[in-house]
Amino acid sequence: MLRRMKEDVLRELPEKLVTRETVELLPEQKKLYAAYLAKLRHDTLKHLDQETLRKNKIKILAGLTRLRQLCCHPSLFVEGYTGGSAKLHHLMTLLEEAKQSGRRVLIFSQFTKMLQLIARELATMELPFLYMDGSTPSEERLQLCNSYNAGERDIFLISLKAGGTGLNLNTADTVILYDTWWNPAVEEQAADRAHRMGQKNPVQVIKLVAKGTIEEKMNELQERKRHLIESIIDSPEDYSGKNLTEDDIKEILKL
Repeated sequence: MLRRMKEDVLRELPEKLVTRETVELLPEQKKLYAAYLAKLRHDTLKHLDQETLRKNKIKILAGLTRLRQLCCHPSLFVEGYTGGSAKLHHLMTLLEEAKQSGRRVLIFSQFTKMLQLIARELATMELPFLYMDGSTPSEERLQLCNSYNAGERDIFLISLKAGGTGLNLNTADTVILYDTWWNPAVEEQAADRAHRMGQKNPVQVIKLVAKGTIEEKMNELQERKRHLIESIIDSPEDYSGKNLTEDDIKEILKL
């Protein structure tokens, strides 16, 4: 029995182009981000010694997650927020361009609530879409994938936990990673929902990154220090914390 290696299969696939699009936060987002960052820096300084760091990693990670949510959309956790989100505005521009050029899009986010905000915006703009998150039953996931591949909709919103593996969506030609701070292997898995056997068109993967924020810093660290990404995931409850060091935290927060 012969097994084909991924390296052999990739030679037969169309090109995959990965780009990073940097977005400037809106003024109201910047104010919230700066205030929360200052508070997190102050609180973190109390815990940055070798003994107490181990006991407070989950608390620190929860603070870092809040910063990421501010980059995505402040209303993810700021009650009563009525302002906008630079990333969401940019995403809608990309989707309008995709519609005009006939491109078919997959949108991934680690935050289910963010996907719901995107869905609401798409409905307002009368852009039809499909939706899948971790609560979607397995039999329904297959139906959704078949509907998408049949061309029923050109936009598919997918959460990270729902779309990590097992989805064949090779009729898509554009993958947008709304928030990209995750394990690089999982990021690859998301892109590979479209870039897989049966794909006939080049695939464009777009990473959205908020300028001058923790997202930009983490992209830099991802390139230099891949083991750090393996220790940082989207949910503090799932966090093992074995590789996040005092120096890592200082670098992330620029302490």
